[in-house]
Amino acid sequence: MQIQPAVEEMIVSNQELAFRALALAARDCDACPRMRGRRRVLGAGSGAIRARTLFVAEAPGRLGAEMSGIPLHGDQTGKNFERLLAAVGLRREDVFITNAVLCNPQSPSGTNDKPTRAEIVECNHFLSETIAVVDPALVIALGVSALAALSRVERHGLTLRLHLARPTRWFDRHLAALYHPSPRTRVFRSFGEQVDDLARCLQSSVSTGP
Repeated sequence: MQIQPAVEEMIVSNQELAFRALALAARDCDACPRMRGRRRVLGAGSGAIRARTLFVAEAPGRLGAEMSGIPLHGDQTGKNFERLLAAVGLRREDVFITNAVLCNPQSPSGTNDKPTRAEIVECNHFLSETIAVVDPALVIALGVSALAALSRVERHGLTLRLHLARPTRWFDRHLAALYHPSPRTRVFRSFGEQVDDLARCLQSSVSTGP
């Protein structure tokens, strides 16, 4: 019978349409005053919309995603992240990547800034809808801002200190906490340790099952 491929094609098409609509809504968002004029980093460069693993970082970087439109790409943090993926045998095409906020928050002097609580709240529905559309088996929070944003999607109680690389059942899937791959992280967590954290996280999520 040829019904199953047709059904699968329709499902994929609906998923793609839903993601395109979400990306367009993000592009038109004007909720946060200091984000006006910034690039909304959500689109084809975010990765595979059927990925089993979805990463959530903090915000697009001024010298990275703000310029390229691709999350965790183009700056030193992006290079660190790509090295981490490669070290565990993954490519960008294998995963989906987004942020707690979709625009680059900048200080008055024009440098990268942390997103405010209000900005995280305003952007949270995009994060929630992205998870719903992609429907990954594992969500990985990269840093405390991502953990805070994900707790607004569905409460989890995870902290980096107590739950590092330990996937926990959350929101009909698994959630894990890792350090953000910024250069500053190397001060207290070596690259090798970060690779081990990611590998352990991926392996644990597979062994615990759905």
